Amino acid sequence: MNRSQGLPGAELRDKVVFVTGGGSGIGAAISEGFGRCGARVGVHFHQTGRTQISALKKRINAVGAEVATFQGDLTSVAACNAVVQQVVEHFGRLDVLINNAGSMVARRRLEEIDDQFLDQVFDLNARSVVTTCRAVLPVFIQQGSGCIVNVSSISARTGGSPGSSIYSASKAFVNTFTRSLARELAESNIRVNALSPGTIDTAFHEQFSSREKLENTRGTIPMQRLGQAEDCVGTALYLAAEGLSGYVTGQIIEVNGGQLMA
Repeated sequence: MNRSQGLPGAELRDKVVFVTGGGSGIGAAISEGFGRCGARVGVHFHQTGRTQISALKKRINAVGAEVATFQGDLTSVAACNAVVQQVVEHFGRLDVLINNAGSMVARRRLEEIDDQFLDQVFDLNARSVVTTCRAVLPVFIQQGSGCIVNVSSISARTGGSPGSSIYSASKAFVNTFTRSLARELAESNIRVNALSPGTIDTAFHEQFSSREKLENTRGTIPMQRLGQAEDCVGTALYLAAEGLSGYVTGQIIEVNGGQLMA
């Protein structure tokens, strides 16, 4: 490995990257970022509209990159396994998994949390991460290498704001799972890290946060602005590029404009 290549595009070109929840928000920005580096991108989506997915494919194709889309409900083990199999069959291999799929589902205070809601949030944000990692493992082991980047959240460290306790706890699970898996898979030449966004101004917060709340949050951020989905792309590329981060595993990289300094 020539570690003097410097730019992620030099070594990500023609790598196969699978982005879960890649049809919108942070996932879409990351998908486009890998496309600009010449990677072959598999974009997973579940409920994102076909028009939005089609537009994303056109943007990635426009930079000369190969892209394919795969639909499935990753809270279903069978569907998750099927999607990963489809990705590998389509591209012939898989080099990088970006576990981005997730949602708060709803803001609910403790007295409003029932068992169904608890299962729903954990199945989407925690169980799906485990299931997808497990599904790609045989491929990575057979190839002799692999890279996993799990997308967490600043709320895993801060606990989040009222009504987000279960979501925040599920993301804390992702952080701990990332560290544990990094130790476990290092002997198989598989690196596992996490990208932890702060308050990113996407449809996620349009759904779960008021503009007043977001403005109050903005005022607490040293950089005095909310994050944009594109702010997360560089970290994802860095963690996927062996020549840049080949000695980095088990790390949670905070991307939040100084909102949390850890």
